[in-house]
Amino acid sequence: MSIREFIDAETYNVKRTMDLDPAAKSPWEVLLLYPHIKALRSYRIANRLWKNDHRFLARWVSNRARRKTGIEIHPGATIGRGLVIDHGMGVVIGETAIVEDDCQLYHGVTLGGVGTTDIKRHPTLKKGAYVGSGAKVLGNITLGESSKVGANAVVLQDVPDHATAVGMPARIITKQKGE
Repeated sequence: MSIREFIDAETYNVKRTMDLDPAAKSPWEVLLLYPHIKALRSYRIANRLWKNDHRFLARWVSNRARRKTGIEIHPGATIGRGLVIDHGMGVVIGETAIVEDDCQLYHGVTLGGVGTTDIKRHPTLKKGAYVGSGAKVLGNITLGESSKVGANAVVLQDVPDHATAVGMPARIITKQKGE
């Protein structure tokens, strides 16, 4: 990621947070005080280090961010633009997780793995996916585009595009037509 791409990603995240959070009063407030912005900034640095085989330093950066923000993002994860982690305390994003653009997570969400192999073991969130407070999305599964997961759900299987999943284990309760 170039410096220009880094700045563009940061700017987009601030704008998206302003659009989604009615409590956000100014871009400066979001940039300087919102924990998920700090966590994503650290993630971008750690991810670059990870990709350049500086694994120890990458983990050091991500662990420091976790201690400061309460948000744990593995430096090997793949995260697109516009991720908003509202009230982010306790969020965990695992090493092989893929989070596409414009997703939204709330506090206590885990994008967790199953198994101990080096293959993909964490979920993929397609563009615009929403995961409610306390939800656990586990394994190499996919949350479809603009899908929603209710608070405290435990998701163990794919959720189709534009669908809503709730419960333990999660079940599909609605599927909306494409937007």
